[in-house]
Order: sequence, then C-alpha cells, then structure tokens
Amino acid sequence: MKPPEDAEARRAVTPVICYPVQTLPRPDMQLYEAARDTLVPLDEVIVPPRDARTFRVPAGHFFRIHSIEGPQVGDLNLWNADDLSERFYSGKTRALHGTHVSTGDRLWSSFPHMRPLATITHDTLDWYGMDAFGGGVHDVIGTRCDPYTHALLSGGQYHHCCHSNLTRALAGHLGQTAQEAEAHVHDVLNVFMCTGFTRDTGQYFMKASPVRPGDYIEFFAEQDLL
Repeated sequence: MKPPEDAEARRAVTPVICYPVQTLPRPDMQLYEAARDTLVPLDEVIVPPRDARTFRVPAGHFFRIHSIEGPQVGDLNLWNADDLSERFYSGKTRALHGTHVSTGDRLWSSFPHMRPLATITHDTLDWYGMDAFGGGVHDVIGTRCDPYTHALLSGGQYHHCCHSNLTRALAGHLGQTAQEAEAHVHDVLNVFMCTGFTRDTGQYFMKASPVRPGDYIEFFAEQDLL
C-alpha cells in the first residue's frame, strides 16, 4: 500500500513512556550492600544441562544463579512459596523496568498482589548494557521454549525444552503429575541470555551470551519463594 503523504510526520511523533517510574518505590540498595558483606552460603543446587531444579528461599535471604561451565543460560520461574497463584509477572516487570533487567530492578508478582518477589542486588554482567544490535542480557521479553511451538513450527516433538523441564521439576517438588503442575509454569526471566528485537522486522533474536564461568546474578527474596 502506498504510504500517505504525511507518513514521515506520523513516524516522527515523539514517544511517551507508558509507565513513568519516578514514583515507583525504590529498593534501599545501600541496605542490601551492607547485608551482602556478611553473606554466608547455606545451600547449593546444581542444575544439569537441559534440565531444571527447584529450590526454596526464605524472605530476607539472598540467592545467586552462577554460570559454572559457561556460557550457560537458563529460565527462571518464581512463586510465592505459600501461594502458587502469586507468581512472577514478566510482562509487568518489562513494562516497569524495560526489556532487560539488572542491578536495582525488581521482579514483580501477578495481580492482585503486584509487589516485589525479589530484587536484583548484584549482576556481574551489568556492564553489558545494550549493544549495537539492540541486544541485552537477562531479558523479560521472550517466553520459555516449549514443545507446542516446536510442534507448530517443525512438526517435531521435543520434551527437554525449558517449559517441559520446568514442569517436571515443579511436578516433582509438589508431588503432582506433569499435567497438574503445568498450569503453574509461567513466562520467565531469561537469565544470562543475550536477546533483543531486530530493528527492521521487530523479530525476537538471540545471540551468543557474554556470560563466562564465575559470572552470576544475585537476588534478595522479598517474599518466601519457590
């Protein structure tokens, strides 16, 4: 279709931030930094490649996700440990903080709670920023890979993708069948993934992650978490 005569003028309209965050309650980063000086490891969970694990974090504790063999990436789900209906809301987190999150950003929970589940207190990849392709690290724009989309696009079946791995891990933790647990699995924080949208077609892309062994992202649990 032929563009209208004022096409360039329409494109040139100045954008407006949908959710100004000047009044958003900000975390006390100095308090978190002081608490980090006395951190003592209490537990460790190793997640094998192409698999998933669950762990609980009491409110007021820190937890870290480390790259131990790298470059590794992973999908993170978070729930209120006592009420699985309150879970990480990636879409609202994205609306408030942007497409990628790092130190000082919070992971917000679903309606009607709409409160921080966790605060990012340290990120060894916060230096990356946004690259020339529009890519960044730790995204809240991509959904988890799943067997349903795989079947739609290729006709194949693959049940060691992120959605299936998360479902099996949660089912094992809850003592439920995969069918019972699957409804609780939700859109994720893509930890360590380097992603963005192409500037010409607006398609979701990923590229090699800058993460290396020893890198980590650290969180403070604002609620009892699973």
